[in-house]
Amino acid sequence: MLFARLLHHVVRTGTLTVVDANGVTHRFGDGSGHPIAIKLHDRELHYKLFFNPELHLGEAYMEGTLTFEEGTLRDLLILFGHNLANYRQQGFHRAASRLRTMLRHLWQHNPIGRAKENVAHHYDLSGRLYDLFLDKDRQYSCAYFLTGNDTIESAQENKKRHIAAKLLLKPGQKVLDIGSGWGGLALYLADVANVDVTGVTLSEEQHALSTRRAAEGGLSNRVRFHLKDYRNETDRYDRIVSVGMFEHVGAQHYDEFFAQVRTLLKDDGVMLLHSIGRMEPPSHTNAWLRKYIFPGGYSPALSEAVAAVERAGLWITDVEILRLHYAETLAEWTRRFRANRDVIEKLYDERFCRMWEFYLTGCEVSFRYFDQMVFQMQIAKKPDAVPLTRDYMTEWERDQRRGMAAAQ
Repeated sequence: MLFARLLHHVVRTGTLTVVDANGVTHRFGDGSGHPIAIKLHDRELHYKLFFNPELHLGEAYMEGTLTFEEGTLRDLLILFGHNLANYRQQGFHRAASRLRTMLRHLWQHNPIGRAKENVAHHYDLSGRLYDLFLDKDRQYSCAYFLTGNDTIESAQENKKRHIAAKLLLKPGQKVLDIGSGWGGLALYLADVANVDVTGVTLSEEQHALSTRRAAEGGLSNRVRFHLKDYRNETDRYDRIVSVGMFEHVGAQHYDEFFAQVRTLLKDDGVMLLHSIGRMEPPSHTNAWLRKYIFPGGYSPALSEAVAAVERAGLWITDVEILRLHYAETLAEWTRRFRANRDVIEKLYDERFCRMWEFYLTGCEVSFRYFDQMVFQMQIAKKPDAVPLTRDYMTEWERDQRRGMAAAQ
């Protein structure tokens, strides 16, 4: 089996047994760790998994042509993570990775119009689906865990508070939320800081719900949402925030993104950019994730984002790297997804459930064991737009937490 030749060179740590589609058993690894055994039910996988495991491993799990005799999907992905360096050393796959990186601009081409189609692919799914695994506020980005006892609800509140602290908000300021999701952050900022917030999104489902939430919360006079590409926005703002949207911009559009930020930001304005990133040099998006979950998406290397900010003539006034916070977030999302799997299967089907299990589990493993992280970058036009030290962030968060505790 051709795939077995690859595994022989790659799986040096751990214990993996593969029963191929001909019924032949192959064993790999050094015998350490929890044993994992998988079975292949399609002879084409012998070749597909050799030439493009990034794509076909997920597809095989989705279609049920790869099943587990022992261990779990998470166990398998962790094992591959521990052996990732061995995989990257293989000549054929090293060359394939270079080629995919060279071609990434084709896959990340997100002009106005196409960007909306890519967003709809993921964010215009049934709202019921997101209710079944997200927190009550539908925060669909990395939470911020202050203690080992945080629930996903409290960790997402921590995230919103942490972002608000970095925005240095003052009553009456105009705030733009680029990629405003289901409206939770915009509504939070308007409520705690008495600011005026405009949110823009390309998702029709998100726009409808966020607009309804603003009305139901009595905040329509200070919070509104537009179904609009950020590139079509023309007003100017004291503050700009963007959470979980930059991953959908595409590397060749970074200059366009930050040039628009510079145009929209007032001279003494401040922006907070929260994005998934990678702790390694520029690369490409996983083929399976790009095809099935986030078409047009890409997690930037910090070096790519920094270079684009520099070219736009903007100041980076603060950077924070959130390392394992998203791993914990995804682990909780996965737990909730599995707890509601029967309901989700009725909404969609078994194949959809397997696809999302692979997505959520794969992403958690990537943040815990691979090269994914989250960065928060504070940006301004002027170096004196924010105080000289970071004390104002911690003081504002502490005051907010005290106020919440006193109100309970």
